[in-house]
Amino acid sequence: MTEITIPLRSNDEAILVLGPYDRYAKLLRQALGIELFTRRGNIRIKGEDSCVGEARERIEHLLGKARKGRELEVQEVESILMGGSSGLTTPEQQPLVTRAAPRRASAPPPPSRVAARALRSRPVEPRTENQRAYFDLMSSRDLVFALGVAGTGKTFLAVAAAVAGLRTGEVQRLIITRPVVEAGEHLGFLPGDLQDKLDPYMRPIYDALHTLLDADDVARLEENNVIEIAPLAYMRGRTLSDAFVILDEGQNATVGQMKMFLTRLGERSKMVVTGDPSQTDLVGSQKSGLLDAVSRLRGFQGVGVAELDKRDIVRHPLVANIVRAYEGPPPAKAGQGEESGGRS
Repeated sequence: MTEITIPLRSNDEAILVLGPYDRYAKLLRQALGIELFTRRGNIRIKGEDSCVGEARERIEHLLGKARKGRELEVQEVESILMGGSSGLTTPEQQPLVTRAAPRRASAPPPPSRVAARALRSRPVEPRTENQRAYFDLMSSRDLVFALGVAGTGKTFLAVAAAVAGLRTGEVQRLIITRPVVEAGEHLGFLPGDLQDKLDPYMRPIYDALHTLLDADDVARLEENNVIEIAPLAYMRGRTLSDAFVILDEGQNATVGQMKMFLTRLGERSKMVVTGDPSQTDLVGSQKSGLLDAVSRLRGFQGVGVAELDKRDIVRHPLVANIVRAYEGPPPAKAGQGEESGGRS
């Protein structure tokens, strides 16, 4: 039995090796029969000598590429960690997303692509003029910013456009991310493991998907890596190609995070960034990256900006009134009017 430590230089390197929700770590454990975990910012591996050596070789190979400044696509990361770089071909060590060999025009498409095109999504029709303009921008531009108050359909319409792209084959993957920023609560105090802590932040995304698709379809597409939902931190170091990528709650991304995200855009991909600039949860002197990005990129070729307002709210009718109420000055303190009236 051998135990080794692989030093890491940053939390980003841990995310790269472990994968979203520790996905890669779990698969390495299963494939090689090892124990793999993080301790004090480093990777610890424990198991039989040969298996530990194999895991170390794969991880150090991946880190070596990343430390040279390589932009690694998810397929390349998975191939390295699952044994594609060492020539191993056992089923457990195949890449999570198999890169198909060059094939003739008559060859059938991968099963995941067939499944995506066979989706039975519920029809979606924009309800207002601004929503229609937003929907049209997502068809004609590669990068779209959607700004608007709560309930205007920013996220829902983006997910609907992405599902349509999957069905037509325009894109092969749907990647949805959002910053994990706590709105008055502390993530560390939430019960459960990391995935349990993150799930509440991703719940609005699943709500939109389950409105458009059957739950079984959502689960199947996630399992096949056609749909990926992950925190914004997991986007660092990746190149997102052949994908429809949505950044939700963009007002909670810092300027640095927004730049990192936008520069992930790969070939044959589209990006949509949604957010409500009036509801940022960033604290202190942190500047929101949403309006900063819009001011820098508005007018660039291939970039569109959709602005939705109270007239586009499609939730309960009260939501529009709530938004209006919070736009005005705060009400007088309770009892203030009666006290002044009594003195007159």
